[in-house]
Amino acid sequence: MSLLEVRGVTQRFGELVAVKDVSLDVEAGELHAIIGPNGAGKTTFFNMISGFYEPTAGRIVFDGTDVTDIPAHERVAMGMARTFQITEVFPELTVRQNLRIAVEVTRGLRLRLFSTRGQAAATEQRIDELLEMGGLAGNAERHVGELSHGDQRSTEIMMALATNPKLLLLDEPAAGMGHKETYDTALLIRRLHRKHKLTIVLVEHDMRVIFNLADRITVLAEGEVLDRGTPDEIAASEKVQVAYLGEKREGS
Repeated sequence: MSLLEVRGVTQRFGELVAVKDVSLDVEAGELHAIIGPNGAGKTTFFNMISGFYEPTAGRIVFDGTDVTDIPAHERVAMGMARTFQITEVFPELTVRQNLRIAVEVTRGLRLRLFSTRGQAAATEQRIDELLEMGGLAGNAERHVGELSHGDQRSTEIMMALATNPKLLLLDEPAAGMGHKETYDTALLIRRLHRKHKLTIVLVEHDMRVIFNLADRITVLAEGEVLDRGTPDEIAASEKVQVAYLGEKREGS
């Protein structure tokens, strides 16, 4: 059984069909990318996977449980974490403070007036692990608002990882970045996937990121699956070249 199984999901907004009969399987340990032109339905599809939209039709199974009508916050508790196109952090707090909030909320400590010495030590240990994992140790005491966009994004990803997810959903993690920040973010994602064995579903416009990271790719166009396959198969797909890239490769 796949970690994530999406079967024939459709999303209607009145007369508009944003996503139509889309299916997807993501295996444990896989990095699966979803691409497509603007208006292809990627964000709507992502919102259904993560629980922000309930599908009009179809079903979603996560780790063996049908989560089709389960809201987003309950999916987080089940092991599904997500980042957004617009970075969601607390800019007036330090990186360490941002991570502390995420760790304490995950462990149910945030609303307690007091924690035991053991709980406090375990929290600090987890924060240090996340700082190291995200390459943020050198910025731990800096306010997030002072950091580069790339480091802000890394902080957000580490906050998502504080929930100990089985599945990490990344919505355009390289959006708005320059070449160096994009490269560093791609390296972080690769490290999380390969070294830490995270299962990741990624939506991204930067094809350099997609083709260097993904195990498999699903291409959406006008709300439907256009093609799916390995990066090499998608790069060679005439349907993708015509519909997504707007041209056929010479010799095809």
